[in-house]
Amino acid sequence: MFQKNDKRASVAGAEEGVQSLVAERLKESGLEVEMWELDYKELSQSPFFNSERTDFNGSPNVVGVWKGSGGGRSVILNGHVDVVPEGEIAQWNDDPFSAKEENGRIYGRGTTDMKGGNLSALIALESLLHNGYKLKGDVIFESVVEEESGGSGTLAAIQKGYKADVALIPEPSELRIFPKQQGSMWFEVSIKGISAHGGTRYEGVSAVEKGIIVYQHIAELEKKRNDRITDPLYEDNPIPIPINMGKFQGGYFPSSVPDRATIEGRMGIEPGETIEEAKKEFEEWLDGLSSKDDWFKDNPVDVKWFGLRLPPGNCDLDHPMMDILQKSYKETKGKEAVVAGSTWGTDGGLLTQVGNIPSIIFGPGTTKVCHYPNEYIEIEHIFEVAEIMALAILQWCGHTEQ
Repeated sequence: MFQKNDKRASVAGAEEGVQSLVAERLKESGLEVEMWELDYKELSQSPFFNSERTDFNGSPNVVGVWKGSGGGRSVILNGHVDVVPEGEIAQWNDDPFSAKEENGRIYGRGTTDMKGGNLSALIALESLLHNGYKLKGDVIFESVVEEESGGSGTLAAIQKGYKADVALIPEPSELRIFPKQQGSMWFEVSIKGISAHGGTRYEGVSAVEKGIIVYQHIAELEKKRNDRITDPLYEDNPIPIPINMGKFQGGYFPSSVPDRATIEGRMGIEPGETIEEAKKEFEEWLDGLSSKDDWFKDNPVDVKWFGLRLPPGNCDLDHPMMDILQKSYKETKGKEAVVAGSTWGTDGGLLTQVGNIPSIIFGPGTTKVCHYPNEYIEIEHIFEVAEIMALAILQWCGHTEQ
C-alpha cells in the first residue's frame, strides 16, 4: 500500500507532494509560478472561511500565470488536488492510489474528483503553449487545496489577488456545462426533552419523539424550497436543492427517557441565494414548530451552523463564454452540449461571490463514482474536455498569428 506521503495520495494535509509536481510542470512550460502555504490568520478574516484547520502545513496552493500580450479577456482554470480519504481498503479492487489503467479508464481515489479534470485543463494549456499560440488575454491555472473541506485554497487565491474575467472549473459534470452550481452548508438542530426512568417514561418527555416532529418539519421545508424552483436547468432533477438529514441521535442510557437529541444535516443553497438568506429561512421555519406541538413554545430548538459552508456559483446564461464553450463543444463533438445546473457545491461559489468572477463547471467524469470505492475516470473524456477547453480559451482570450 502507498503511504500518505506518496505524491499521489493527496488527502487533506498531504497535498505538498502532488503540488510540487504541478509547480514543476508549470515552470517547465514557462509560466510564472507561485507556490505558498495558506495563512490561517488572513483566511479567518473572511466570513466565507469555514475550515476546521488552523494550520495548513503540507497544504500549499500552486498558481501559474500565462501572461497574454494584452487586449484580450482573461480566464481562470481552477481545480482542487485534495481528495477525500480512501475509505475501507477492502472495498477496492486495487490500491486506492495505484492509478491503475484498465479498459480505457484510470482507477484511484481522486481520479474523477477531480484530478482527471485538472489534467484536462493542464493538457489544454500545454497544447496551446507548445503549439506556439500567442494569447492576448491571461490564463491563470489554479491548483488549489482544501476544496473538500470548505474551499480555503480558492479563497486564499482570491485573497492573493488572482482575478479574471471568467473561470472554468473542470469538476466531473459528465461533459455537461453547468453555469449554475448549488451551494451547501451543514447544520445541527438540538432538541430538548425531560429525562425519566424508563419504567415510568410517561413522567418524562422524549427528545427523540420530539425530534421526529422536527425531522418531519424540516422535510416539509425541503419540499417548500424545491417547489418554488422553476429554473429549466433543474427541470430534470427531482430535488434540486436537497436538505439531507444525515445524522439523528439522542439519549444516554437504554432505561432512561432521552432528554436531548440532535439532528445534523446538509442544506442545499439555491443559485442566486446567499448563505445568510438560506440560514434565515431555515431558522424562521423552525420557529414555527410551536404550531405543530405546544412543547416547542417553551422549549424551542437550538440551531447551530458548523463545518462545510459553500456559497452557490453562477454565470449568466447569456455570458459570452457560455456561447464560446457551447460552440467549441459542438465543433469537437458534432452535437449540442447539455446545459444544466449542478446539485453539488464547488469552489465556483467562492469565485462568484467573493471574487466576483462568473464561474462555469465543465469537466470529465461523473459524480456517480466520486467518493466511491474503485473511483475511475474515462481517459477519452479527459482529452475531449481538454480539446474543447483549448478551443474555448483561444476564442475567449484572443490570439495573434502563430
